[in-house]
This record gives sequence, structure tokens and C-alpha cells, in this order.
Amino acid sequence: MAYVARFRDDQPVRRRRFLFYATTTPEGKDQGQGPRTLARGREAEHNCDVKRLWNFAREYPTVVLTVAVAVVAGVLSLASLAEVARWSVTAYGIIIAAIELRGMIRQLRQGKLGIDVLALIAILATLAVGEYWATLMIVFMLSGGQALEVYAAGRAQRELSALLVRAPQLAHRLIGAKGETGAKVQTEANGETEDVAVGDIAIGDRLLVRSAEIIPVDGMLTSAHGSFDESSLTGESLPVDRVRGEAVMSGALNGQTAVEITATVLAEDSSYQRIVALVAEASESKAPLVRVADRYAVPFTIFSLAVAGVAWLVSGDAVRFAEVLVVATPCPLLLAAPVAFMGGMSRGARHGIIVKGAGTLEKLSRAKTVAFDKTGTLTAGQPTVSRVSAAGAFSETEVLGLAAAAEQYSSHVLAASIVNAARERGLDVLGATDAREEEAHGVVATIAGRTVVVGKLGFIATHAADAEAITLAGGQLSVYVSVDGVFAGAIILSDAVRDDAERTLRELAALGITRTLMLTGDAGATAHHIGSGLGIATVHHSLLPADKVSIIRSLTERPVVMVGDGVNDAPVLAVADVGIAMGARGATAASESADVVILIDDLSRTAEAIRVGKRTMAVALQSIWMGIGLSVILMAFAAGGFLPAIIGAALQEAVDLATILNSLRSLSDGRRAKV
Repeated sequence: MAYVARFRDDQPVRRRRFLFYATTTPEGKDQGQGPRTLARGREAEHNCDVKRLWNFAREYPTVVLTVAVAVVAGVLSLASLAEVARWSVTAYGIIIAAIELRGMIRQLRQGKLGIDVLALIAILATLAVGEYWATLMIVFMLSGGQALEVYAAGRAQRELSALLVRAPQLAHRLIGAKGETGAKVQTEANGETEDVAVGDIAIGDRLLVRSAEIIPVDGMLTSAHGSFDESSLTGESLPVDRVRGEAVMSGALNGQTAVEITATVLAEDSSYQRIVALVAEASESKAPLVRVADRYAVPFTIFSLAVAGVAWLVSGDAVRFAEVLVVATPCPLLLAAPVAFMGGMSRGARHGIIVKGAGTLEKLSRAKTVAFDKTGTLTAGQPTVSRVSAAGAFSETEVLGLAAAAEQYSSHVLAASIVNAARERGLDVLGATDAREEEAHGVVATIAGRTVVVGKLGFIATHAADAEAITLAGGQLSVYVSVDGVFAGAIILSDAVRDDAERTLRELAALGITRTLMLTGDAGATAHHIGSGLGIATVHHSLLPADKVSIIRSLTERPVVMVGDGVNDAPVLAVADVGIAMGARGATAASESADVVILIDDLSRTAEAIRVGKRTMAVALQSIWMGIGLSVILMAFAAGGFLPAIIGAALQEAVDLATILNSLRSLSDGRRAKV
């Protein structure tokens, strides 16, 4: 038995691992290459490690050079060449100081004060008093801090970047016959395929998706059934089963059985590509809190210089000035906020919440008002049959079956609900010998020799004089049916409130949301019925998109969060302080204009988004003040002469590391209040 090394294609390039699979010849005999292949695997892993070190050195040359200078200076000191070591470090320190000064001057020309001014002064001060080992520590702190920040941000951004690296590039398109022009054909059990770029897939193309492959574009399943892992899209950990005719999302991972799908949209319009665009936008953003942290550095710099100056004045020792500044570098301010916010965005992505801008997390943490659209947001957005009211000699089963037989020829939004209800109840949906749809009125069809009319009451009344209105409760609507000129009854439908709507509102109240309201274009009776049932006191109904915008702008309890899902919600999502789009089933326009997109059809993720914002903000501020507090304590010891420069530099590096590690806590959920 031999071992063949293969790469996992679903792993990022930098994190690919060798997997070894046992293989045999057709006769079952060992091919005899196991030890050799294993050795090659180890050699390849060693080469990868060397390559990583080389890439690190190229990306962070100052870190590597500082370590090299420290090693050389240490060897020179041990060789009784301490003076040479001192001058070597001094020269290196002057070069680094010159580079930092140049960058600071460039920032000043742009109207910005460089926040590394303390580090620059500390380098010059330690050089002036002969503390060259402390100089090296400060330089390492500056360059190493950047490396630590990149590592921490990469750790925090893991879920975000995972979406990008998994983007499918190729697809297997089924072709009609072997040998088409330009086609590289491979025979499969399901037919012949050619490998094509995802961008070359056209609407209507039939695609083969093999076991454990990613769905390349949005499509419709043409195989009898399939099982898909949609966790990277929706956060749902369990596989989702689909049957023929159901939609499948690009980016989902196919199960153990190869399936065929028919492309319904182009690659650039597919769900996964829209998510990738949102992720790319989110990862490049900078939060307002980071700029607040930048402003903290100015008073902190003044305070630090004052403490150092007083220490020098009181002690009469210039070394004391340098010792204070060594522990006063503002690295915690630089590192804490960005790392915390990247962690917050990553945590949101893990829960199926894409936050398009890091600054959005700060607004979410301070949110006071949440406004909801009704249809598709507080309700399921798809009316379902709640009951059937039969008239005369007709039975409920007969009314529903005949109505479904006629409605299958209708394009009205309610038609599919009636057809689905009939099939769910096990009824045979018969075909029609003749059917016509009268726009905005209803359908007339001939079913098994009987004339069936389905539609509005006024339309039915023109075919059946005995038609009568059905009493409806709030939030309900009705479709009327006549058969051979006789009123047969009505089908009552309702857009049910989401199961998670009430719980979401309770969670929002527990998170400090002081006001909730509903903005909808629906009629007043339906809107108030839904609102009162959920405990929403303020209900605005019969609104146009412009009316929603005006209401959001007039609200005073801010920041205001708006939650919606449709094309008509796009303007109000854009004007709200934070727009949240239910993107799993909503329109592209809504997702593009929103600040947050919820990928899974779950309203409770709205509360989760606010919870993520609050936790991220709390962790960021805690990290900032923790860094400042620890630095001030170290400054006090240094000012008293109890902290030599070299030890102070090492302790300041520990403060930076502690700040980063604390900021990474934004990746976790923390403690949740029970609702």
C-alpha cells in the first residue's frame, strides 16, 4: 500500500496541508512508494517553512535587521569589543530615527501629527545618554508592533478572508457531444463536460458539481436531490437538503454525491460574488474609533513629555528623561482599536452578518432606535394559506384543489402559495384544457370540463351572482373561487409573523434599544394588527419610499437602525445611521445600500449585530485604557528611578502584547444576558 500526497484545494494557499491517502494498484498490490513519498512531503513542508521565513523577512525587514544588529552587538560585547558594539547600535539607531523623522515630517505636511513622536524622542534620548540596548528595544518595539498588529488582524479576519479564498474559479459545463470546437472534454457518468472559467458561464448552462466542490454560480438543482453545506454563507452548521427545482446558492459546498445544476444568473450577479464584494469592502474600512485613538495620542504625548521633564528636573539626571519616554511609547493606542474592530467584523461574519464598515460597529454599539419594514422583515414575506372557506355543496378540499389547478397558470404572487398549499395537503393538481389570465383580476380555466374562476371578489361576482365577501381578521387577505357560475368559496391567506420576531424585539430592549417602530407601505389595518401583536407602539403605514426617508430623518433618538429587505427599502437603508438588509432573500439594491447584510433568513441576527457592536466597542475602549493605564504606572516607576531603560523597554513590549491579546477578545461572544 502506498501513500499519495495531495493538496486540499479548499484550503488557502498559505495554509495548505498534505493529506495522505492509501492507494493500491488494481491488483491490490503495494506500489512501494510510501516512505519516499512521505520523505518528499516532509521536505516540501521544510521548504514551505523556509519560504515563510523569507517572506516575513521581506515584509518586515526592520524587525529582522534589528534582531540581526542585536545579535552582532551581543557577539561584539562578549568579544570585549563593547565600544564597537555601542557605535554599531548608535549608527543603526540614528538611521532608524532619520527614517521615522522623515515620515513624521511628511505627516506634518499633510496636517497630521505623527503619533510615534514619543518613540522618536525616546530613541534620540537613549542614544544621547548611552543606553544603546534600550535603543534597540525601542526600535524592535516599533517594528515588532507592526508585525504583531498584522498577525492579530489576520487572526481576527480569518472568517472574512476565508470567504475570499474559497471563491470558485472553474466550473464543469455539460456539453452536448464530444469534440465541440475548443472544448476539452472529459467523460463523466452524467455526461461529457468541459472546464470553463466561472466568468464564462451563461444563464441556462448545465453544470456538473462533483462531490465536495463549491457551487460556482447561483442555479436551480436539476438532479433529483442534493445535500449542501451553506455554513460559509449563512452560519448554519447542518447540511441543507434540496430537491429538483429548488435554488442552490453559489459558495455552498456540495455533499458526497455529484449533482447537476442549471445556472440562473451570471457569476458576477451570484450570491457568493456579492458576498465577496461586501467582504472586500468591509476589510478595507477604518473605524472612527481608530481616529479617536489617534487623538488620544496627542494629550498622552504632552503628558508623557511633562512627566519625563519633571523627572529630569527633579533628579538632575538626563537618563531619567530617557527612562520615562522608553515606557511612554503610544503603541497600545495604535494597536488596540484596529485589532478589536477587525475581530468584531470577523465575529459578525461567523454569525452570518457582514458589516461593511468598521465604523458601523461603533454606531451599532450606541443605537437607540430600530425601525422595521413589515413584509419580508417582521413577517415571512410569503403569504400562506391559513384556511379554506367552502360554500354550498363544495368541500374545502375541492375548492383548494380546483383553485390550485387554475392558479398554476397565473403569474400572480399568491398563485404559488395556493398551488404549494394544495400539494402539501397531498392533492393532485390537475391540468387545464384552456386557461387565460386577466391581468389584475384573476384566472379563468377549464378543469376536467368545469369552468373555474379564481380571483378578486368583484371579478368572481361577474361570473357567479351569489358570490359574497368573507369576514377577515387583521393581516389576512382572500382569493375567491367560482365553479360553473356558482360561488364555491374563498381561500384565506396571511403573511405570518416570523417566529423569531417577538424574541428579537425582547433582545433589542435588553440591549438598550429605547424605541422601535414599523415603516410599511401596507394598509393601516394589516400594519396595526402586526404591530400590536409584537408590541410595536409606533406604526407608520401606507408609506412611499420617500415617506420612509422623511420619517427616519426626523427621528431624534439616534443612532437609528433601519431593517428592511426589498428594493423599496434601499433609499431608507441608505439614509439611516445603520441600514441592515435581510440579504438572504432580499433585493440586491437593498444589500448594496445597507451598512450591514444578514446572510441568513433570521431576524434575530439584527439583535446579534448590535450585540457584536457593543462588545467590540467595549473591548476596544478597554484595551486603549488598559494600555494607557499600564504605561502610566511604568512611567511612575521610571520617573522615580526604579526602572532602568532596558527593563522598561521590555516591559513596554509586554504591554503592547497584552493590549493586542485583550483586543482579540472581540472575536468571542462574551457573556450574554438571558432574554
